[in-house]
Amino acid sequence: MIKRRTLIGAAGLWIAAQVARAQPVAKILRIGWLIPTDGTTPRDQSRLETLQAALRELGWVDGKNIAVEVRYAGVNPQRQREVAAELKALSVALIIANGTITIRAARDGAPGVPIVMLNAGDPVGAGFVASLARPGGHLTGTSAAGEEILAKQLELLSLAVPQVKRVGVLMNRANPANGFFFDAMALRAGKLDLQLERLEITLPDELDAAIARAKGGAMVVVGDPMFLQQRVRIVEGAARFKVPAIYGDPAWVVLNGGLMSYLSVEDWHLRKVAGYVDKILKGAKPADLPVEQPTEFRLVINLKTAKALGLTIPKALLLRADEVIR
Repeated sequence: MIKRRTLIGAAGLWIAAQVARAQPVAKILRIGWLIPTDGTTPRDQSRLETLQAALRELGWVDGKNIAVEVRYAGVNPQRQREVAAELKALSVALIIANGTITIRAARDGAPGVPIVMLNAGDPVGAGFVASLARPGGHLTGTSAAGEEILAKQLELLSLAVPQVKRVGVLMNRANPANGFFFDAMALRAGKLDLQLERLEITLPDELDAAIARAKGGAMVVVGDPMFLQQRVRIVEGAARFKVPAIYGDPAWVVLNGGLMSYLSVEDWHLRKVAGYVDKILKGAKPADLPVEQPTEFRLVINLKTAKALGLTIPKALLLRADEVIR
């Protein structure tokens, strides 16, 4: 009897082992994230944590059923294309890419791989999508509503410095978005009776001279990966030449002492990007997923910097700010 029970028990264990082997192993899907920094900017870690949290809410857990391959590729477009090709070689299901230059590098370096755009300047003007409602190709994601935001930055700057008549626009000459960004700002400048000047540079060593040209007026700094790496130098240059300036990323104001910033809330973009990742991993095609524009924006003003520049920020503008640093 004992032998019979032993045999039955052994047989049961054998059957259980076979059933376990027959169970399908959960497949881990890889996604790439191409970031145009060196991994040391203030938001790098929190940006990743925000995306991972948003993906978890949708059932995608990094290391369990998804693997997020983060690549800090720096600002060189050629290097970005090479890293995009490396991600494609890993058989990623899609690539997330930040900003116009990096999105273009991801598209060119990994042809055919779905691209989820994070904060694209003007995806239609850049030729990434046919239209916001019907992207068409293999790119979709969020737009920065760049033309509208830069025009709004110009308007807010004129409210902060009502006496200003000349505004320099600091841009990276290599950024393909410059043309339609400047044109949109020029339309708003005409209504505000402002004279705009392009302050285009190619290398960081040209920054000081470009900022000096804005002396006696004000400056809008267009978002660009190269400028992000040079943020301390740019803010210090604006202070040295007494140039009131507005930036996009609030970190320039909160952490680096810039005068003011206005931009869509980055966490909004990251939550939306998680939604695109979820849909594409479940079989949706980027061509069928409309590009979304931001609905959340943030205005930050630094009164310490305003005082150092000899400015008195109008109370009406302070009341509109989401954060005032005193």
